[in-house]
Amino acid sequence: MKYQATPYFTFNGDAREALEYYKDVFGGEITGVQTFGEADFETPPEMDDRIMHGRFKKEELLIMVSDSFLEQPVQQGSNISLVLELENTEEIQTYYDRLKKDGTVLMELQDTFWGATFAKVKDNFGVIWDLNYTKEQ
Repeated sequence: MKYQATPYFTFNGDAREALEYYKDVFGGEITGVQTFGEADFETPPEMDDRIMHGRFKKEELLIMVSDSFLEQPVQQGSNISLVLELENTEEIQTYYDRLKKDGTVLMELQDTFWGATFAKVKDNFGVIWDLNYTKEQ
């Protein structure tokens, strides 16, 4: 597999505006938006219109975005993680185990409602990695 780390930006309620901005700057298209209101878990009503996951794509450029939870605002400059799309459960488990050894687990490795196995780990250099394996449907 050819690996590619994809930037994932987190915003304080303006992820939709950021997607439109990147569309204007780079061309391309917004290829998906899911709000917290569409998720299968409860969030406060004021989160309903915030973006839980959005995607912008132009050729090989892929940018993913999300809005933060209200009680967990982010600061500009520290609002980026890298998404690594993996091919199987063994691979995601291996990278998760290696990254968490000297890092900090931000979200345990788990199956998600969006059909993936996912984890979020901050490595010992402060880089946040979103590990994702999308299961075949």
